[in-house]
Amino acid sequence: MFAALVVIAANAGGAFSPIGDVTTTMLWIGGQITTYSIILQTFLPSLISLLVPALLISRQMKGRLQVREDSAVLNENFNTNAFDRNLVFGLGISCLLFVPVFKTLTGLPPFLGMLFGLGLLWVITELKDSKRDEEEKGPLSVNHALRKIDTASVLFFLGILLTIGALEATCILDNVATVMNEKIGHITIITLVIGMLSAVVDNVPLVAAAQGMYPLSVYPTDHYFWEFLAYCAGTGGSMLIIGSAAGVAAMGLEKIDFIWYLKKVSWLAIIGYFAGAAVFLLQHYLMQ
Repeated sequence: MFAALVVIAANAGGAFSPIGDVTTTMLWIGGQITTYSIILQTFLPSLISLLVPALLISRQMKGRLQVREDSAVLNENFNTNAFDRNLVFGLGISCLLFVPVFKTLTGLPPFLGMLFGLGLLWVITELKDSKRDEEEKGPLSVNHALRKIDTASVLFFLGILLTIGALEATCILDNVATVMNEKIGHITIITLVIGMLSAVVDNVPLVAAAQGMYPLSVYPTDHYFWEFLAYCAGTGGSMLIIGSAAGVAAMGLEKIDFIWYLKKVSWLAIIGYFAGAAVFLLQHYLMQ
């Protein structure tokens, strides 16, 4: 249950930040949302989508949590002190938080801000560990970390975006948008459906498709549709254990069964999803 709540929390936390989730980052890079607006509009709904399941789960949990003594054992190969660890951690978080500021100040693409932060972190760690020998410095270097990049996942997302680009170029996405507008009609309901579908289909292609179906000329930057889409696509994946990267990771690490999650957690995630959506819509209409 704790692992399931972590999945819900991870998805909720990524929805309100331009660098917190792939889909929100896509909308930010595409010009559909801005940093200040997305945080302002989706922070409270995302928080509600977490707090509601957390309160419901807390009523089921009784007793004391026993923490294993060996759970905090560090890899003995990493011979570092607390200052070094805190320095690298602080620099890493600061570089991530600097990316929206970098984009705002320079107008350059966010990936340049990430590369700038990586270069800064690389230089500082090399200077910090300059007195270590190569064998001791190896596991602590940025170069060592770069070798562990999940290339398969990068290529997976590249393939998805190329496919979506092909569908957009052949006007198939325009036809899909027309059909959805005719059959469903209301853009709020369409967005809720997209969020629910993200529990079954990966939210990256869904958001990429929405970006292709609805141009900025129809829904301009910071329109409530884009902000609501960021919330729905980000938190909707919590409905199923396979609906998000966090869920898949938890399923592998904690051996969570799909059916168990469906019976015990899905209904909690659904309640949180619609509670947060209701707060978003109420907040939107009150702030108009």
